[in-house]
Amino acid sequence: MRHMRPRHQWIRALLPAVSAFAIGLTILGLGLALSGYDAVRALTAMWGGAFGSVDAVVSSLLPRAIPLIVIGLGVGFAFRAGALNIGAEGQFYAGAIAATWVGLGVAAWPRVIAVPMVLATGLIAGVIWVGIPVVLRLRFGVLEVISTLLLNFVAEAVVSWMVVGPLQESRHVYPQSDPLPIAARLPQLAGTRLHLGGVVALALAVALYIFGRRTLAGFQVRATGANPLAARVIGGVNTDGVFAAALLFSGACAGLAGATEISGTTYALFQNLSPGYGFTAIAVALLARLDPLATILTGLLFAALESGASAMQREANVPAVSVFIVEAVIIVVVLLTDVRRRRALASSTVVEA
Repeated sequence: MRHMRPRHQWIRALLPAVSAFAIGLTILGLGLALSGYDAVRALTAMWGGAFGSVDAVVSSLLPRAIPLIVIGLGVGFAFRAGALNIGAEGQFYAGAIAATWVGLGVAAWPRVIAVPMVLATGLIAGVIWVGIPVVLRLRFGVLEVISTLLLNFVAEAVVSWMVVGPLQESRHVYPQSDPLPIAARLPQLAGTRLHLGGVVALALAVALYIFGRRTLAGFQVRATGANPLAARVIGGVNTDGVFAAALLFSGACAGLAGATEISGTTYALFQNLSPGYGFTAIAVALLARLDPLATILTGLLFAALESGASAMQREANVPAVSVFIVEAVIIVVVLLTDVRRRRALASSTVVEA
């Protein structure tokens, strides 16, 4: 039984997630009914917008899920090491800005070189952006929760300046960049909006699962997050190094997500490029209990909510922001479940002692 436990841990991690999702939808339905809306029609429209057709899945749900999964994997990895990265939104924008800048200049390059260059640039930009909180934490003791959060606003301001300044489209009419050339765009599944970033997200999830379960470095990450003092004193782990590496990797994932969004979905930089991917991805990671494989499915769940929200507003006249109720309920249920699990574990430890 002990041998089988790690293999199925990601499956068990989903059980509270599914329960929380069901509770959230139930509360949403009741709230809509009490508010005078047709709850059945609204929830049916939500389902149709997310899963009602093949086109809805491959052109709406899956493209929305890609940035959530990629950022969620990075956030989960950082949280696992005890690094609380709340600035994925800013790192996403940093990656998007850098990817746009480079993408506009590689029109004459072969696509096989241009696309990796665009993605790598976004990844590096995310690392640089999160590097500021890393230095502030290790050198001056500034909590990364504060610094990463505040840098979100700086990144949004930089985007606003870029799209009316250095990166504004050539006619200088609209606050956005010129479209990326074909050479800088990720390949797409014919007739859909699903791009190669989906393969990147899946590969990253599998790689992180193997890293976390099969390598010494992965164990050191978990040990640092669980008890940094014990990891440093007893295990001889360089906890500061692990902390910094985890936070930098998290920023890299967010920057990569920004680059894939530019290169695979929007093809241009503009204000409000992100509908809150960086913040929603925190919920994605928490709902998956920081498990990489479970993050794939929780990312799909949240993407389904966002895809269905538009259809719900269009077909049932229900404000799309109402899905935030579901997301909030999901987070609360998962946190309460985790608290209960920790208390039960502590009680059983005391009894055994």
